[in-house]
Order: sequence, then C-alpha cells, then structure tokens
Amino acid sequence: MNAFASAFRQPGLDRIDPILVILWAALIAIAAVWIAPFVFIVFTSLKANSTVMGSSAFSPPTSLEWANYSGAWARGRFSTTVLNSAVITTVKVPLGLLISAMAAYALSRIRLPGGRALFLLVLFGTMLPFQVMLAPLFTLVNGFGLINTKLGIILPYLAFGVPYQVFILHGFFSEVPKELSEAALVDGASHFTIFRRIFLPISLPVLAALLILDFVATWNEFAMALVILQDNGAWTLPLGLMSFQSQFQSDYGQLNAAIVMTVLPATIVYLIFQRYFVSGLTSGAIKE
Repeated sequence: MNAFASAFRQPGLDRIDPILVILWAALIAIAAVWIAPFVFIVFTSLKANSTVMGSSAFSPPTSLEWANYSGAWARGRFSTTVLNSAVITTVKVPLGLLISAMAAYALSRIRLPGGRALFLLVLFGTMLPFQVMLAPLFTLVNGFGLINTKLGIILPYLAFGVPYQVFILHGFFSEVPKELSEAALVDGASHFTIFRRIFLPISLPVLAALLILDFVATWNEFAMALVILQDNGAWTLPLGLMSFQSQFQSDYGQLNAAIVMTVLPATIVYLIFQRYFVSGLTSGAIKE
C-alpha cells in the first residue's frame, strides 16, 4: 500500500499530488474503455450459444467451449486465409523496412541532385489517402495481370507504406552525428558498409517500432485487399473474417472465436517488440 501511495506523491515531498491522482484515474478509465470490448469478445468466444443471450456480456463463461475455436477454424477455412496473410505480411514488412531504411539513408547522408525535392515527393506520399486511389490502383494492377496474386497486393502495400517509414527514418538518420559517416568514408568504407555497420545497428529501436506498426497495418488491411483479391482462395484473414461473419453471424461463440484468432498474431508481435515501441517512435519523430 505504501508503494502504491508513493506513486501519487511529488518527488521530494511527503504529500499526495492531486494532479497525479487525476492523471492515473484518467489512464485507468481509458484503459478500461479499450480493454472492455476485448474482454467481452474473449468471454463470448468461450461460451455456448445457448448461454450467450441469457448471461451478462462481461460475465465469465461457466464452462469453456474450446470447440468454438476449432469449429470456427474449420467452417471459415481460416487455414487458407491465415497462410495468405502470413506470406504477404512476412514478405512485405521486412522488405518495406529495408527499402525505407536504404532510401532514408540515401536522402539524409548522400548529396543527390534534387535530393530535397525527392524527399518532399516521398513525403507527399504520406498525405495521399489510399481510399481515393482504389479505382486507379485496380486498373493498374489489372493491367499488369496481378489481380488475385500475392505480388499484386504486396506491391501496393509497399507503395503506400514506404513513404511514412522513410519520413520517420529520415528524421532519425539526420540526427546521427555526421562525423561518424565522414570518418568511415575517409577510412575507405563505402556507403553500403556505413549503412550496414553503423546506421542499421543504432536504428534497431526505430525499426522495431515501425515493424509493429507495419505488421498490424498489413495484417488488418481490408479495403485494398477487397479490391485486388477477388478470388476467395487468395483472400487474406480480414476478408475471411468478413465472409465468416456474413454466413454465421448468429453463431456468437464461433464468430467471436474467429475475431480472437484474427487479432492474436498482431497482439503477439506487439508484446514481443513493445519494449522498443515508445523509445523507437520518440527517436524517429525528430524534427530536422
């Protein structure tokens, strides 16, 4: 109890700070609002249909219906959609980070003719909402014959994801002392060697934070996949969940089990890299 009360005291003083109490109360309330829907989904996924309507939304299940998960997995053919999402995400996320890191290094450390204008052009890509580009994007992908292919969805994901990552990494690389790269150049190191041995190691927290954001965005992306992946054999997990919901919307237990399986991979990735998340974003969001 003393340790709990000390969290509300001002440093060096022996009295409770009311501002800290208000801030903690606000944080707890916000956390409860965010956690409550997930608790409801998990509890419902473990209940039988006969008990869902007759019990409180937040009452824990009296008996665990694990069969909801196996049933949803089989009925929704999630083995196909999970595999498609896993392949697309594991290819796109590392490749996008590599391209963004190399582009950010080149724009921040190599003197290029029109380099500033090129960076502003990349920055413009962060301001363009992809929703207005869905129709021309479909026409372009269809023209290359890539509809219903993994390459046809990976390339647009890269095009719309790289500009934001370049913006964050460019700000981080610009704050690295120039003496590091200049000394390495004098010693005969190439730009690729400097990038690989100096800039990549020190940018791991930023890259980890971007990996989390990019993984979640790619794993949960719906609108672009809906336009490009029209064959249900090529669907990603969000499209499979949409189809499952339209067919089995009255089967509350299995529907919520499918939702839990959809969000679980992104949650696991966040928990693995979350210690880098705050420090990484803070390091990358540096104004030049």
